[in-house]
Amino acid sequence: MGVIRTPSDLDHGARLLRIHDGLEEWFDAHHPDAMAVERVFAQHNRSTVAGTAQAMGLTQMIGARHGVAVGVHTPSEVKAAISGSGRADKAQVGLMVARVLHLEKPPTPADAADAVALAITHIWRGGTQSRIEAAMAAQQHSPARTWRQRSTPRTWQEHHLR
Repeated sequence: MGVIRTPSDLDHGARLLRIHDGLEEWFDAHHPDAMAVERVFAQHNRSTVAGTAQAMGLTQMIGARHGVAVGVHTPSEVKAAISGSGRADKAQVGLMVARVLHLEKPPTPADAADAVALAITHIWRGGTQSRIEAAMAAQQHSPARTWRQRSTPRTWQEHHLR
């Protein structure tokens, strides 16, 4: 996990470029097969919504460039998934991330704990299931399978329990 920080006094375009470059470096270092972002929600702090939405768009663009689907989850969905309450505060989210991952203490900074909670939510909410289904579909259309194998559809469980 990590956090990409940009100086608040930097020109907005330059901040987006740093976020883009940081995401590309992260992608090249870790080669993820799934990505998730938090849906932008503006109730009180509307001044930061445009910049946050643009950073979210950068993440989706980089995922698309590398052929990786990007899941989108709301903040309350993430809080509810990790803590059981859609109104959990940052401390509760961090504590639950530490419990789920058997860590001695929550990840820091709090933004990193939020990102880990987002990843956990994406996995729990079907991020991996859709990849399994896509892999199974690709396998069923593989030329390496015989006509008889292709004509007999198998479930994921049947495939892995044989």
